[in-house]
Amino acid sequence: QVHVVESGGGSVQAGGSLRLSCAASGSIFSFRAMGWYRQVSEKERELVARIMSDGVITYRDSVKGRFTISRDNAKNMVYLQMNNLKPEDTAVYRCNAEWGNSVSWGQGTQVTVSS
Repeated sequence: QVHVVESGGGSVQAGGSLRLSCAASGSIFSFRAMGWYRQVSEKERELVARIMSDGVITYRDSVKGRFTISRDNAKNMVYLQMNNLKPEDTAVYRCNAEWGNSVSWGQGTQVTVSS
């Protein structure tokens, strides 16, 4: 069983910054990839940023140049530095860890950006 826990959400004004942290624990030493997604509606979840164990990174176009994902493989943690936040970034941000054919999700952390 792998548990994923996010932290670092909050409320900021447009142009502000937040740093999200994601810790993954369990019997898996390393993961194929870890990523951040945001829930934009009850049914829709969109990729924000994803980093693979070999360092390959994928960003959503709308966050490129503003968000930076990083990973500490030894600690099974991933971070999302979010700068120049916009109201449209408001969402519940969820972290996941991928290994084999499995994925574990955290409960999410709320990010609210006011104009």
